[in-house]
Amino acid sequence: MLDSPASLLGGIGAEMAAGNLIPFLGPDVLNMEAEPPVPVGARALALLLASRVGVPGRIKQNLWHAAQYIETHKHRVTVDKLMAEFFKPVPPPNALYTWLAGLPKLPLIVDTWYDGTMRAALTAQGREDWGQVQGCSKARRIDGGVWYRAVGADGSTVPDEVAEGWRTILYKPHGAAQPTGDILVSDSDYVEVLTDIDIQTPIPQAVKDRRSGRGFVFLGCRFYDQILRTFARQITKRSGGPRYAVVPEDLTRNELRFLELEGITPLFMPLAEAVALMSAARPD
Repeated sequence: MLDSPASLLGGIGAEMAAGNLIPFLGPDVLNMEAEPPVPVGARALALLLASRVGVPGRIKQNLWHAAQYIETHKHRVTVDKLMAEFFKPVPPPNALYTWLAGLPKLPLIVDTWYDGTMRAALTAQGREDWGQVQGCSKARRIDGGVWYRAVGADGSTVPDEVAEGWRTILYKPHGAAQPTGDILVSDSDYVEVLTDIDIQTPIPQAVKDRRSGRGFVFLGCRFYDQILRTFARQITKRSGGPRYAVVPEDLTRNELRFLELEGITPLFMPLAEAVALMSAARPD
C-alpha cells in the first residue's frame, strides 16, 4: 500500500533539510499565504504586459509570444522597463522561503520566477555563504559565450567559478529582476537556449554537479506550457531521484502525462499544508 501524501512529506522535509532533495520552486509559491505585489505565473504576467502595450488577442495569454511582440514593435528596452517595474516590489518571504533559507545543508534551490523573494529570505537569515546563478538574455549578454551569470550575496557579479564555493546556490534559470535585471522572457530569448538545452550547455556546471545523486521536490509549479516542461526536464536531467511534486487537483492531462513520463510522484494537497508537514521534520 502506498504511503499517503501526508505521511511522505515528513520524510521529504527531512531529506531536504539534510541536503538530499532539492526544492524546485514555481511562481505559485508566492500565493501560499497572501496575495503578492508582483504578477504570479506566465499567464498573469502576459496579461499584465498586454494591458500596458497593445498585444493581439490571440497571444495575450502567452507570455513568450506577448513579450516578443512588444520587443519587436516597441524595442527590447520597453520589455526590460516593464519587467523591472512589475518586479521591483519584493514580496515578504512566507513560511516556505524562510524555512528553505534556514537550511544550511541545502546545496541548491531552483527558483523559476523573476521575483527577489528567495534572495530576500536568504539575506534575512544573515547568511553570506550563498549566491545566485541566473540565466541571461542574449539581448543583455556582455559577451557572446555567456548563458548565465553568477551574482554574490552582496549583489556583485562574480566569475562563474566562484559559485562552486558557495554552500547554497540560488539558481534562477529564467533570470531575475534583482539585482542585475537579466531575464529570459521573449521568444528570441529562448531560441538559443532551447536549441542547446538538450545537450545541457545552458545549465551551469555548478548546478549539474549539485543535482548529481540528489532528487527534486517541485513546489508551486505548473507544467501547462512546453517551455515550462522543457526547463523542468532538463534542469533535473541526470539527477539521482526520487522526484515529487506538491500539486493541486486541477492538473491538465498534459501536466499529468508530464509527471508520469518524468517519474515525478504527485502529492495532491494544498501547498501551505505540505510546507507545514515538511518544515516540522528534522534530518536524521
